[in-house]
Parts: sequence; structure tokens; C-alpha cells
Amino acid sequence: MIKKINSNVARLARHARVRKKVSGTPECPRLCVYRSRQNIYAQIIDDTAGNTLVSASTLDAELKANYGGNKEAAKAVGALIAKKAAEKGISEVVFDRGGYVYHGRVQELAEAAREGGLKF
Repeated sequence: MIKKINSNVARLARHARVRKKVSGTPECPRLCVYRSRQNIYAQIIDDTAGNTLVSASTLDAELKANYGGNKEAAKAVGALIAKKAAEKGISEVVFDRGGYVYHGRVQELAEAAREGGLKF
């Protein structure tokens, strides 16, 4: 009997493996990406204090009316997170792709955040 591989379990294992090495500090917080089927979320997190400093998603009021879960939406979320981070004085982050492949929506979000002024 062939068993179907649960892709989310594999993603969570990859995410846990990366999180052993990647951690956010107050000087260089972590930019974490979560991608669902219909939306994309980004958070800038200080892991030492356990606080979310900045967050943005396609569910935000300014983005919800115009976008869904596509590459253009990811690009808009990346630009929004970079703008919010600049307002809080955050210029450098460490990127956590959340176990997802660095391709498509995750890549668009990261590139838009870089264009917005975040360094990783």
C-alpha cells in the first residue's frame, strides 16, 4: 500500500531544522514568512523577548481589497513589512522562509522587502 506523504509535516521538519540555527535578536530580528493557500503573512520577531515587532499580511485593510494569495500580493506584503519596519527603526533582519521553497510567493515577498530597505 502506498501512503501519501503529508507535505506540511515535511515543511514543519524543515522549519524546525532551520530554526535551530536562525534566531532573532533585538539588533537583528527574524523576518518569518507563513504561506497559506489563500494568504501570505510576514512577521518581524524578537526571539529573545518573544515579541512580534511588526506584522503584515494580505488580510490587512490596505491590502485585502486588492490582492489574494498570488505573487503580486506577496510583493505588496513585502513592501508593507519593509515600510512598517522602517517606521519602527528596524533596518536589518535575518530571513526565515518557514520551511517553504525560496521560490514564487516567498521569493517575491523577500525581494520586495529588500527593495523597501530591509537588509538580510
